[in-house]
Amino acid sequence: MCSSPTSPRSRTGRPRSAEADTAILEATRAALVELGWSKLTMSDVATRAKVAKTTLYRRWASKNELVVDAVAVLFDELELPDRGSLVADIEGVVLQFAALLERPETKTALMAVIAESTRDEPLRERIRTSIVERQKRLVLEGRHRAQVRGELPPAPGPTPGTDDLIFDVIAGAVVHRALVSAEPVDAEWVQRFTALLLGGLGAAAQT
Repeated sequence: MCSSPTSPRSRTGRPRSAEADTAILEATRAALVELGWSKLTMSDVATRAKVAKTTLYRRWASKNELVVDAVAVLFDELELPDRGSLVADIEGVVLQFAALLERPETKTALMAVIAESTRDEPLRERIRTSIVERQKRLVLEGRHRAQVRGELPPAPGPTPGTDDLIFDVIAGAVVHRALVSAEPVDAEWVQRFTALLLGGLGAAAQT
């Protein structure tokens, strides 16, 4: 599991404070929930975090960078539980993911940065590197664990294309269900989704 948020670009000056970083990211998420993307400012975050605005700009060059890192920290909380089988592991992490998306700060921040990224290519790239690429570790961990258990055959070599597709299917389905359709991601839905993911359409139709 990643132990720290993506480090903003290096700058000279005094050493960074982990406590200040945590306070700033928490203040960013709180401000997003209360104010929304359009009204959120670096000044407001600095005031809430009780730091100087220059402290923010030494770490993050823009509001876009700051908000993405505030979201990325939340996604780093996700872990792949060892529940004894690949099916149970997938169900566990999907339920974790859904619970994370239910949190107001996650929902507001994620929807805001995704919407803004449609017209900001650097922001889209930061989302990709700070959130998407980092969370693909869950797919790699799940595949390796299932291979050790004998549930999946050993891969003959690296499988980045397949791993990317698995991640896209899981993340896309859960985000759409929770944030676009606004439908519950409950245990029953997760079981059906996992059956579809692992067994294909025929197996899912029988559940």
